[in-house]
Amino acid sequence: MSIDLSVTLCGVHLPNPTILASGILGLTHEVMVRVAEAGAGAVTTKSISLAPRDGYPNPVVLDWGPGLINAVGLSNPGVEVMVEEIRAAKERLAPLGVRLIASIFADTIYDFGPTARYVSAAGPDLIEVNISCPNLDDDYLQMFAADPYVAGQVTRRVKGNTDRPVLVKLSPNVTDIVRVAEAVVEAGADGITAVNSLGPGLILDIETGRPILAHGTGGVSGPPLRPIAVRCVRDIYRAVDVPVVGMGGVTSGRDAAEMVLVGATAVGIGSAIAYQGMKVFGEVCRELESYMERHGFERLERFRGRGG
Repeated sequence: MSIDLSVTLCGVHLPNPTILASGILGLTHEVMVRVAEAGAGAVTTKSISLAPRDGYPNPVVLDWGPGLINAVGLSNPGVEVMVEEIRAAKERLAPLGVRLIASIFADTIYDFGPTARYVSAAGPDLIEVNISCPNLDDDYLQMFAADPYVAGQVTRRVKGNTDRPVLVKLSPNVTDIVRVAEAVVEAGADGITAVNSLGPGLILDIETGRPILAHGTGGVSGPPLRPIAVRCVRDIYRAVDVPVVGMGGVTSGRDAAEMVLVGATAVGIGSAIAYQGMKVFGEVCRELESYMERHGFERLERFRGRGG
């Protein structure tokens, strides 16, 4: 039996459903190409802002055993630099058939518009709108993703400033993620990414009584997040008629199959790179193929949404 792992995400063809999650290795075109060569179907940049952002001091990431906790602070060199990295990456990814997703964020609803416009000029295949980072400064009273109306307003700003398909990245840290999903789809989102990290959480050095991360609290990711992410993807898939990129603790083909079973079109991989390296993309694809062979599925749509 011939297995076909290719998918269509918001009208964009991916050779396989695995996507490098935002915030993981997506800062330079050289590294994004290495991820593609390791087997990813698409790569996502680090989240890009209008102006450069330093982020938080080290330590910013901790492997606490079951998973990771991080407070990087959305560090990035700004849209002017990242536009050139996107252009360079696109040129080298094209022969591989691997797609590029530009992740953006902003401090205000208004700033999402010009950020989307500048990034779009570089020609990414899709734009992912990060409205769900859980470890921002205290100046941010709440995530944009925390309020359906605000999330919708951000989506409208982005859609009005780009001709690229738009994914909106949602948070598990909300009372009703389905309401937020419905709001961004009504505002024009072409797809949804679910979910960002959970939290913020806190881990102490018990000898000093101080937080280990320099920022103190951080977003929790990795395997502990996966059951929550799977439930969120299932609920969103049942509620809205747009593709969902499922992410949160995916480390194996088994995990990827679970995401597809609850409705994911594609599957983001991030924290697993810390444990398995870039080879995780190829391994997930091989394990997913094995699962499909055992069950007689030639294409992913044969079992998409059949679980839960």
